[in-house]
Amino acid sequence: MSHTGVRRQESPGGVDVESLAQQITIDRSSPVPLYFQFAQQLQTLIETGVLPPGTLLSNEIMMADQFGLSRPTMRQAMQHLVDKGLLARKRGVGTRVVTNRIRRQLDFTSLYEDLERDRRHPSTEVLSIATIQAGGQVAAALRVEEGSAVVAVERLRLADGEPIAIMHNHLPADLVELTPDALCGAGLYQLLRRSGIALSTAEQTIGARRATAAEAKLLNEARGATLLTMVRTAHDESGRPVEYGSHVYRASRYSFEMTVAAH
Repeated sequence: MSHTGVRRQESPGGVDVESLAQQITIDRSSPVPLYFQFAQQLQTLIETGVLPPGTLLSNEIMMADQFGLSRPTMRQAMQHLVDKGLLARKRGVGTRVVTNRIRRQLDFTSLYEDLERDRRHPSTEVLSIATIQAGGQVAAALRVEEGSAVVAVERLRLADGEPIAIMHNHLPADLVELTPDALCGAGLYQLLRRSGIALSTAEQTIGARRATAAEAKLLNEARGATLLTMVRTAHDESGRPVEYGSHVYRASRYSFEMTVAAH
C-alpha cells in the first residue's frame, strides 16, 4: 500500500494533510475504487473521534495532490461523506466534520433511550399535547371507535442540542397522564413503563419522503430534504394497542440498522 508526495501542507485552521497521510493509505492494486478507499478511511477517523465534529479539513485540491488522486476522485470521496452526513461544505469556509450520524438498531426502545445509551444528551421540545377525537387511521391502529378520545402529542427531539426528529404519538385517553415536564425529562416508553404498562410487541414500517416547509424549518434542513419515516403501533402484554407513533427523522443525521439471520 502506498501514498505519494508527503509534504506538510495546511489550510488556515484546517487539518494538515501530512497528518492525514500518516493515517490513510491508498492501495492502487486493490479492486476497491480509489475514492471509496479514501472515503472509508476518513469515515473511520471521524466515527472514532480522531477527527471530531467541527474539524476543518484541508481543501480538496491539496488533499488530491497529497494522496496522488485526481481532483474528480477526491471530490467524489468528499461528496460521498457529505451525502452520509459526516461532512458539510460551506462556501468561503471549507469542508468541516459534522456531528456523527445517529445509528439506531430496530429494537423495542424509544429514541430518547437510544440517545441516552449512546451518550448523545437527548432533549425534547413539546410542541403540543391535547385530547382529540381519533381519526380513521389512528382509531384503526388503536382499535377504538372513530371519534373516540385519544391523547395526541407532538415533540421535537434533539441530540446534543441539534434537532433530529419530529415525533407524533397517539394514545388512548385513559391510559396514562402525560405532562410537558414529564415528556421533556424522559422517553414516552419510559413513562409508560413507570405507569405499570408492560410493552410487549410492536408493528412498524420504515420509509422515506420529502420534508414539508414546516418540517424542514423545525429540523434545520432544506425544504424538500429527504426524511426517514417510521410508523409504529406498540402493544402491551395482553395485545392491546397502547401507542401509535408516526415520526420523521433527518436522513442526513440518522439511520436505522437491523440484523438479518439466515434460517
